[in-house]
Amino acid sequence: MRGKLIFVTGGIRSGKSEFAELLTSKLGHRVTYIATAQALDEEMRHRIRLHRERRPDIWQTIEEPYRVTEIIREKNHGSDVILLDCLTLLLSNLMFKKEQETGGDFKKEFQTEILREIGFLAKAAAETEAHVVIVSNEVGMTLVSDNFLGRQYQELVGKANQIIAAEADKAYLVVAGHPIDLKKEGAAVNDEF
Repeated sequence: MRGKLIFVTGGIRSGKSEFAELLTSKLGHRVTYIATAQALDEEMRHRIRLHRERRPDIWQTIEEPYRVTEIIREKNHGSDVILLDCLTLLLSNLMFKKEQETGGDFKKEFQTEILREIGFLAKAAAETEAHVVIVSNEVGMTLVSDNFLGRQYQELVGKANQIIAAEADKAYLVVAGHPIDLKKEGAAVNDEF
């Protein structure tokens, strides 16, 4: 029997992580929390510290900026729930890694490689016995970035979110701390046409 893939998105400080953590706690006791954030500056160290303090001690935390798909496959049988927080940081990690590997020049074709990885991630998450909750930012509701790398990032996040949401059993948009069931709302609109 396979678990459910649940996608949770929303804007910055929308309450999406808190909602995903609450949902995770209701889905099972053996939780693997995959944290993709890297403590590269003081503000990020502070945010990571707040997330750590909020999580229950019994949750196993794995801090991994790149190898998320492999961890989902490894932890599949030992977890009731796998919570990935967050997809957008994973994408920026992969972008900067690709940029460093190529001497600081991010090319548009790198998007295809990264999105292929996200496709593997979605497939692994959809096929696991554990429930998988994936958190991501919705970056498409803001101004288009004024620089190439920013636009590539916004485009990458938008496409990656669509890949995960398409595979997800449930998808939520969190606004001001309130979740909206996207699959339910989408079904209602689709039924009208």
